[in-house]
Parts: sequence; C-alpha cells; structure tokens
Amino acid sequence: MSDVEPFYAISISGLAQKLKAEGRSIIHMEFGQPSTGAPRAAIERAHAILDEEAMGYWESAPLKARICRHYAETYGVGVEPSQITLTCGASPALVLALSATFRPGDVIAMARPGYVAYRNTVRALRMTALEIPCGADTRFQLTAEQLAAIQPAPAGVIIASPANPTGTVIPGDELEAIAHVCRERGIRIVSDEIYHGLSYAEPTRSMLEFEPTAIIVNSFSKYFSMAGWRLGWLVVPKAEASRAVAYMGALFLTAPALAQHAGLVAMDCRDELEGHVATYRRNRELLLAALPELGLGEIAPPDGAFYIWADVGQLTDDSLGFCKELLQDTGVATAPGIDFDPVEGRHFIRMSFAVSTPEIEEAIRRMVPWFAARRASAAA
Repeated sequence: MSDVEPFYAISISGLAQKLKAEGRSIIHMEFGQPSTGAPRAAIERAHAILDEEAMGYWESAPLKARICRHYAETYGVGVEPSQITLTCGASPALVLALSATFRPGDVIAMARPGYVAYRNTVRALRMTALEIPCGADTRFQLTAEQLAAIQPAPAGVIIASPANPTGTVIPGDELEAIAHVCRERGIRIVSDEIYHGLSYAEPTRSMLEFEPTAIIVNSFSKYFSMAGWRLGWLVVPKAEASRAVAYMGALFLTAPALAQHAGLVAMDCRDELEGHVATYRRNRELLLAALPELGLGEIAPPDGAFYIWADVGQLTDDSLGFCKELLQDTGVATAPGIDFDPVEGRHFIRMSFAVSTPEIEEAIRRMVPWFAARRASAAA
C-alpha cells in the first residue's frame, strides 16, 4: 500500500474553527480559496435553475463550447468540445488525467515544493512520485534542463504555472523548452492551470500553446471564485477523449448540474472577477511591503496565484508547530510548509492573501509584534 500523507493545513483549519467557536477573531490565510463567493449573475442563474429544473446526471454542451471559446480567445489555441471533460473540480480532473494516461508503477516527475495532492494522488494510484528539489535559483519551478537530466526518463511530469505554494510563473520560453524536452524523451505533460487569470506581471501561458498533446487540468475554484461548487475540466488530445469520458463516467458520473449552469454564466462575469484580482494585487503589495517588518526576506516571487511562500528557517525547524503557535497567539491561520515540501518544508510557511484587504491589514498588525518577539527569542 502506498502512503498518502495528511494535509496538515486541515489540522490548522480545525484549530482555527475551534478558536473561532470560543469567540476568537480568526483570519483564514491557511487555505488556497477565495473568500469571495461566485459571481452575482451566476448565483442568480442557480436560483432560477433550482426553481425550474429537477436536474440530474448531465454534461453541459454550452459550457464545453464556451470553454473552447476561452482557449481560442485567451491562448489562440483551437480546442474541440469533444476534448473537454467536465469534472467535479480539479482534484478529480487530476485523478482522471493520471489514471487514464499512465499505468501503476509509472514514474511521474514534479517539483518540490508543490501541491500536496500531486504526490498523494500519484501514490494513491500506485504510481511513483519523483519529486525534484527546486529552489530559489529556478524560482521553485522545474526546468527543461532538470527534466533532460532525469535518468531514465519519467513517464510523465506535472507542471503548474502559476504554482502552489509559491505563486511563481513559468515564462513562455521555458514552457516551450519543457515541451521540446518532453517530446524528445517521450514524457507526457500534465499541466495544472487552475490559477490562470491570477497573475500580477505577464499573462500566464497555457502549455497547449507549445504542446498540443499536453493534458490540461483547470477549475472554476480560483479565478471564478467557485471553490464550493466543485466544477472543473480536463482537456485531452482528440485521440484520448473517449477514454477520459469513460473514466469520468465510471468514477464520478458527471459534474454537478447546478454548478455547470452557474459556471457557464460565470465565464462572462469578467468585470466582477477582475475586481477580485485587483483586491489580490493590493493584498500582495501590502504583504510584500510588510515582509521586512516581519523579518522575512527570503520568499518566492509571487507573480501569480495568491500565496506568499516564506522561509522562516531562522525562527523554526518545525513549520507545523510554528503555524499552530502563530494561530494560537494571533488568530492568523497559515499553512505549514511540510504540506508542500516534506524535506525542506519544515523551514517554510505559506500565507494565502485571497481574503479581504482589511483582513490583510489586520493580519499584518497582529503578526508584526509576534514575529519581532520570535526573532528576539531566537537571538537570545
């Protein structure tokens, strides 16, 4: 049996809920989910559907067509509706991508640090997770050079841009180089693009622009602010479409019907959604400006998503204990680095800034004296 590690941020969230029930003021920066709800028009459409339809197992042809239009308009890539499989969020999309493409025992490469579900899902499917240590010199991302050096070549690779937990973005020329190496070595690419739309520098590029056989995982949870609606999608090559559909039907039946109706409307609520991005951008600026006061100089460059990946190694070698103490003392919940890097993660924490700007300001106000006391204690 393959070991699947716990998601330690869940224990932090459980403690946060317990403290909140005791009357404490809690600021939730531990999970990677927007604090905002679905777009207003999407919610209104859901209310109407609840009154009009009984609903059932269903896959929305209009939503699949709208997703295809999104790829054409955003990336200049042609995708057909048959290549789209609607899923119950990005996590089932990842399960489908791996189970329908690879075999038990296959080696799947991925960056470390990386999202905890990558290695856990690979292991749960009886595959081998090959975590490649990635540091500040590569912006905590896998590179084409690293992929070219793996011997023997892995069966697949998971890339993420923007990445969780770092928020780093792989530039287009590096994505192209990765695609070239993978073609030469027969490595299948699974590209997690759930944070697309959330960038603060250059626009994010899709791997489909460079490799048409790449398998794309995406979701309505992040940019569209619909985490609880459990709606995502998978893009696969035409030749593999029927296999993905068969796996989806066997494992999950269909995506939630109500979410599909709402998601179709959400895709055209850009003004409201870009307002969320503007909030994240402001929150990012506030946190980056506060880092010197917190004594946190070593961070990943958060060019996308909504995370700060901060090195707290000068203060602790137990990031889980550190996050619990920070929460107990200040009411600010953060995620321990060991969720994302089981080796070096004990020296890191992840802070999500997908909350309101007043909450970010209050979190900074609480954390500055706490971090100062920790630094003083460490120096003593």
